[in-house]
Amino acid sequence: MASADKPHAAPQPAYLPTAGSILNADKSFYDSLANSKSRTLKQTIDVPPRSAKAWKVPAGSIVRFSTPEGAQVGDLNIWNLANPRERFWASRTRQLHASHVTVYDRLWSCLPYLRPMVTIIADSLKDYGVDQWGGRCHDLLGTRCDPYVNTMLTGDQYDYHCHSNLTRAVVPYGLT
Repeated sequence: MASADKPHAAPQPAYLPTAGSILNADKSFYDSLANSKSRTLKQTIDVPPRSAKAWKVPAGSIVRFSTPEGAQVGDLNIWNLANPRERFWASRTRQLHASHVTVYDRLWSCLPYLRPMVTIIADSLKDYGVDQWGGRCHDLLGTRCDPYVNTMLTGDQYDYHCHSNLTRAVVPYGLT
């Protein structure tokens, strides 16, 4: 049994990459993208609370997520535009990077593709730390809320959970 009085060794990652590994982002390249003054805003998409949006993002684009109206929760799904069978795999990303992602971490796709779909180049909340409730930012820990668990637990029908909102948003793209 572990003792609360003894310090614990830092956990070791499941995989330890070697120099030049695909797991390690090219920091100077991504820093140059993050700091470039030549970027131009192409589109702004507002996602109201308790809703969802889907949009196409060409490869090589930079997407910035922000919460101009204050703190909120957001779930993210990503598919390869040319092959929707390739999609973001949160569990593998967590295994390769961390439970909470930040700058230079990558969001990885599912098998058999297993490649970076996104590299995080900036994080305005990287110094947030841990709040009074033990919360941190950008986690890959759980699943989104859904109407099925809500009905199971309460017997109520409510269809504006993240799962339902995201499903409605991707239907026009043939994704469900």
